[in-house]
Amino acid sequence: MQEEKREIKKLPIMISLIMGVFFAILNETLLNVAYTDLMVSFNVTAPTVQWLTTGFMLIVGVLVPISALLVQWFTTRQMFIGAMAIFTAGTILCAVAPSFSILFIGRLIQAAGTGLLLPVMMNTILFLFPPEKRGGAMGMVGLVIMFAPAIGPTLSGLIVESLSWRWLFIVVIPFSLISIGFAFAYLKNVSEVTKPRVDVLSIILSTLGFGGIVFGFSSVGEGEAGWSSPEVYLSIIISVISLTWFIIRQLKLKDPILEFRVFKSPMFSLTTVLLIIMMMTMFSTMIILPLYLQGPLALAAALAGLALLPGGILNGLMSPIAGRIFDRYGPRFLVIPGTFILVIVMLLFTQVSTDTPVYMFVLLHSFLMIGIAMVMMPGQTNGLNQLPPDYYPHGTAVINTLMQISGAIGIALFIGIMSASEARYLEGVSDPSSPIEMTNALSAGVQSAFQVGLIFAIVAFILSLFMKRSVAPVVEKES
Repeated sequence: MQEEKREIKKLPIMISLIMGVFFAILNETLLNVAYTDLMVSFNVTAPTVQWLTTGFMLIVGVLVPISALLVQWFTTRQMFIGAMAIFTAGTILCAVAPSFSILFIGRLIQAAGTGLLLPVMMNTILFLFPPEKRGGAMGMVGLVIMFAPAIGPTLSGLIVESLSWRWLFIVVIPFSLISIGFAFAYLKNVSEVTKPRVDVLSIILSTLGFGGIVFGFSSVGEGEAGWSSPEVYLSIIISVISLTWFIIRQLKLKDPILEFRVFKSPMFSLTTVLLIIMMMTMFSTMIILPLYLQGPLALAAALAGLALLPGGILNGLMSPIAGRIFDRYGPRFLVIPGTFILVIVMLLFTQVSTDTPVYMFVLLHSFLMIGIAMVMMPGQTNGLNQLPPDYYPHGTAVINTLMQISGAIGIALFIGIMSASEARYLEGVSDPSSPIEMTNALSAGVQSAFQVGLIFAIVAFILSLFMKRSVAPVVEKES
């Protein structure tokens, strides 16, 4: 009876977690189509308004590693309700922001809440569900992680076209409050509070390391600094030194902030590389495709967002299905075909031009999102299943940190390649200012970016051939 009671209580716990995290992650891409309106409203430039996304990713990238420590200091209820309260406060501030600086501060507060929510949800699932049932549960997480940012541009375009940009935040507030109320009523504590010693130096090194690398690559992606800018080199050098020191220190501490011994598990290491490639591909494609659809193909912002909607929906629907297939057949049945789909889609994307019909972009994006759904959650679940329970918070923190960082690096890398290819094309034409030549230059840039994406996809497919079902070892945590 007690076991049955625990089983019944899992559903309301999952609902409260998923509802909160969905709207938190949705905000990561919700402003993408609204940038033009914000530039007019606050009289700011494009590089300035981009910081609403860059700053968001920066804070999340800094906080996720620290979450591994926080989940051992606070209960599940305290972490989730506290993080949702922070996120809601930031959302309200954004909705009423009288100036760009206030809006930016609100976004940073939102990011602080978001950076704490996702690790809480994933750790809760790892403690609630046994390994043989985690696939379905993690599939629901995939519905949140993948579907929310995928529909962000579409939802943003529709809201901005009919209402003001403030409604992008106003519509989120009631759902955030409902999630907090639901958590107060149903969310239970599932993890043990051990209160390990806090190493201040590790927190500083983590902040400089992860924050610096996100800042550096995001500055390149904005196109304002460029690869040759001293601030980009300086931030990346500082981050590399800080991360190296941070990793060495964690391996020596009895209670590290991040337990890098998780990489001793082969399937966890393999999964991490696959997830980095998936996130780089997804986030960069979500930036490149709207640029191409609104540029050479001359689609309106709302229509460009709608073109990406089928892929977002299919991705969301596929994630729970993939989770159930994983529970029954294991990861190879999904990950190998998923990476193969990625290779084919990237190959076809390298052939796009101004003559490519819009429906082809919709089809390719849809297959891309299906392939990513077949890899992301099954691979992540399989990697985490190989870890002992003591390492769950560290494993989820490592994965979520690298996913945020790889998203930022992917955007910078692919946009940088696209811009460089455009510049090379225009150097070889007689009239670089011609609209036709500029359109052809953008097409050449997009093709070059996807050629690099094809290389990453091939690497992912080769790695997927080594994937196998993992089982958690029964070992004590190393001191």
